[in-house]
Parts: sequence; structure tokens; C-alpha cells
Amino acid sequence: METVKNAANYVAESVQGTGATASKEANKNVAKDSDASLGTRAQAAKDAVGDKVDEKKHDTKADVHKEAAKH
Repeated sequence: METVKNAANYVAESVQGTGATASKEANKNVAKDSDASLGTRAQAAKDAVGDKVDEKKHDTKADVHKEAAKH
């Protein structure tokens, strides 16, 4: 039963990591957009950094669950 739980947690963390990656990329594009206001660009850059942290957090948790599901 624990293996199933770890597998489900792995999938959930992987999905969340993918969402953070997509958000990070979107924010990076806004931050680079010269047509956007300076404030919008600055906020997007800040959000991209936060998304990068979330991405790494979810990827790390997914790896932990993946390894736990193997045992």
C-alpha cells in the first residue's frame, strides 16, 4: 500500500513541477517583453524566480517519492 501512495505522490509532485516550469517560462517571456511596462516586467521576473524555487522543490519531492516507491 505504501508503494501505491508513493507512486501517487510522485505523479502529483511531477505534475506540480511541470506547472511551475510552465509558469516560470511564461513569466520569463513577460519579463523579456519590451512592450510591457517596467513594473510588469519586474513583477514577472520576481514571479519567475519563485516559480523556479517551486519547480526545484516539486522535482526533488517527486524524486524522493519515486525512489521510495521502488523499495
